[in-house]
Amino acid sequence: MTPAGSIVTGGTGALGRAVVLQLLGRGDRVAVPYRGAAGWEALQTAAGIHATSLWGQSADIADIEDARRFVDAAVAWLGRLDGVACLAGGYSGSGNLEVSPVAEWDTMLETNLASVHATCRAALPWLLKEGGSVVTVGSRTAEIAGGGAAAYAASKAAVLALTRALSIENRDRGVRFNAISPSTIDTETNRRAMPKADRSRWTAPEDIARVVAFLLSPASAATTGAVIPV
Repeated sequence: MTPAGSIVTGGTGALGRAVVLQLLGRGDRVAVPYRGAAGWEALQTAAGIHATSLWGQSADIADIEDARRFVDAAVAWLGRLDGVACLAGGYSGSGNLEVSPVAEWDTMLETNLASVHATCRAALPWLLKEGGSVVTVGSRTAEIAGGGAAAYAASKAAVLALTRALSIENRDRGVRFNAISPSTIDTETNRRAMPKADRSRWTAPEDIARVVAFLLSPASAATTGAVIPV
């Protein structure tokens, strides 16, 4: 039997790496788009004995044509596509809207929303063949606050709206769409950005990865359209 095949965007980041390792550990084959060779090489090293079940290719998954090329090549290597974790994203918050750079708006929409749109558009024809699951990432902060980071908040709210819409469009076609909504993730980047913060309530990437892996698995077959706080 062919192992389950999954795509993880943002797989070279802290959360993405934890999800990739979780999926590899349960026997999945995993494909990862990457922008920098160093991050990809580090992920391969972290995969250890499971590295033979990991495949990657340089791609800009916010660009629809590049996303299609990547997804098609990934499925050819995976043999089948059962799940997609859309984890690529970023944060920028430069203050109140009227003083923040206009470019910040475009960057957040491209990084957080366009990447999910392009990946889902490219992956859906393959997912509809086998049935499967897609997981996206919102943000607790964007849902309950967002002041000083309007572009980020808007982009993440749009991701949740897209996820819910796609769950309705595909609920009778065998493809599920759910989102996680994490609070602050305990990563080296966040520790450097907030050195005086109380990290006791931050969430470890590995804890979030277990939730993502569950949502990508048949064990969550009855769940679609959910936004799950982590």
